Amino acid sequence: MEKIYRFFKLFLRGVRRGYYLLVWLVFMGVEILVDGFKVRMFYMNNIIVGIAVDFGPRILYLAPKDRSEFNLFGIVPEFGINTVEGFWRIYGGHRLWVSPEAMPRSYSLDDKPVSIEVKEDSIVVLGNPEPQNSILKSITLKPSPINGAINVVHSITNIGRWPIEFSCWALSVMRREGFAIIPIKPKPIDEKGLLPDRVISIWPYTRLTDERLILSDNYIFVLQHPSIEKPFKIGVRANPPWVAYYVGGYVFVKMFKYERALYPDFNVSTEVYTNNLFLELETIGPLRKIEPGETNIHTEVWSIIKVGDLKPNESSVINKLEPKLPRTFIE
Repeated sequence: MEKIYRFFKLFLRGVRRGYYLLVWLVFMGVEILVDGFKVRMFYMNNIIVGIAVDFGPRILYLAPKDRSEFNLFGIVPEFGINTVEGFWRIYGGHRLWVSPEAMPRSYSLDDKPVSIEVKEDSIVVLGNPEPQNSILKSITLKPSPINGAINVVHSITNIGRWPIEFSCWALSVMRREGFAIIPIKPKPIDEKGLLPDRVISIWPYTRLTDERLILSDNYIFVLQHPSIEKPFKIGVRANPPWVAYYVGGYVFVKMFKYERALYPDFNVSTEVYTNNLFLELETIGPLRKIEPGETNIHTEVWSIIKVGDLKPNESSVINKLEPKLPRTFIE
C-alpha cells in the first residue's frame, strides 16, 4: 500500500502543477498490485479507480484523491462458492451480475483476463463471453456532468439466439467496519395517502431483530460487523434513488435512475448484504426482455463525499451528509 500512496502523491502533485497531458499519459499505463491482484489505475473527476486485469470485469480499487491510499472497496481473496463450473471467487470490489439470482447462472466463472480500452472520454472494461448464459458483460467509466462524480455504465448483451429477460445488477463489495445508508422517504402515490408507497424485501436467513439493522423514518442503516458471521440481507425501493456506504470519514454514494417498471425481488431497486467479511452495496435495473444482439444497460453515478464523523442515525445523515449531496441525489 505504501507504493500506491507514493505513486499517487507524485501523480496529484503533477495534476496540481498543471502537467495534465503528461500526467494523464503516464497514468494510463500504470499497473500495480492490490492485495496480490494486478490492476490498472485511473484518475477521473477527483476519484481514483483500479480495474482488475486478470479477471472480471471488476473494479477493485476506489479512493478519493485526497486519501489515495484508502481503498473504500473490500478485497476478499479467498471467499467464494463451489459451482458446476468450478470455484467462483468474489475477489471483492465492484462487479456486474444478472438478476434474479440463480445457481449456477449468477455464479459463472469470470476468472479470465479482460480487455481494458482507454478512449478519449471513457474507459471500457470488456469481459469474456458467457455462452452458457448467452451474455457478454462490460463496464464503462465516464466523467459525470456532476462535479466530482463518475458515470458507471453496466451493459449486458444477449449473444444468444432467443430473447432473455433479466435485470442488470451492480454490486460493490465495501471495506469492513462501515455502514450502509438507504433512503426510504415517504412519497404518496395517491391523493389521500391510502395506498402503500414503500417496499422492503427480506430473505429466508434475514432476522429483523439483527443488531446490524437500524430503522428510522427516512433511512435504513445496515452495519458491517466483523464479529458477526451470520449473513444478513435486505432489499428496498430506495427513495430518492441512491444508496451509500460510510467508512473512515467518507461516504461512497451510488445514484441511479428509478423507472416505473417491474424490478426483481419483489420490486426493489437496492439491496444490501453483509457478513463478517464484507458488506455489498447493490443497485438493480428494471427487468427487461432483451432480444438477440440487443443490450440491457444500467447506469450508476458514483461520488465520494468527505463528511468526517458520521453516525448511523437520521439526524447525523440529515445534518452532515444531505447538505453535501448534489441536488440530483436528493430531489
